[in-house]
Amino acid sequence: MESTGTVGRVLPVVVNDRESETRTPANALYRIPANARDPFTACPPLPFMRAGENDLTRLAPGRPRAAGEAIAIAGRILDEDRRPVQRTLIEVWNANTHGRYSHGIDAGRNDAPLDPHFYGFGRIVTDDEGRYAVKTIRPGAYIARRDIAWWRPPHVHFSIVGHGVRLVTQMYFPGEALNEQDYIFLIVPEAERERVIGVPAGSIDGDRAFQFDIVLRGRSQTPPDLDHMS
Repeated sequence: MESTGTVGRVLPVVVNDRESETRTPANALYRIPANARDPFTACPPLPFMRAGENDLTRLAPGRPRAAGEAIAIAGRILDEDRRPVQRTLIEVWNANTHGRYSHGIDAGRNDAPLDPHFYGFGRIVTDDEGRYAVKTIRPGAYIARRDIAWWRPPHVHFSIVGHGVRLVTQMYFPGEALNEQDYIFLIVPEAERERVIGVPAGSIDGDRAFQFDIVLRGRSQTPPDLDHMS
């Protein structure tokens, strides 16, 4: 018995193919309720990569630069055996220099000003050595809970999709006093906290640079963001 595939190929179909049956969902799919979704997860990927998406300091090439200090972040995406993860998608997002996200939900809880020249979201694809580089504005701190005076330190969000997994993590900046008062940072075991802090790496094209390598899984996995709603 044969069936024509969607790309014009003729594919064999075996009656009572138990392997195919085990790959089929046993239950009907259902839509995730809106209130169960993460409001600060990066936007769905666009159908194509635009030029300059790894430069968050401008809305588009040639546009005015956003306010604040421009910084460069570069590193490698690695698997559990420290091998490079090639051609994998990285999404990056962070608050502006005033500590405000370009997100509707943040408008209801944050009175810091928006920057008309800063969107705060970009994408990169790693090269054959698992390397990436992104340019952004160093984010400002912001208050997450006024009732307990909880301020979030400057941080940059990363979402990596590769090798069948998705890892969401945050890069913190060294020497920030607010790091040791941040509940999300303190969730990370103390012995592993240095792995979520960017390493000063001189400068790139005149911008202060940080190295931030990310391990997707395994014993040396970069600690995930266990509360990436903030």
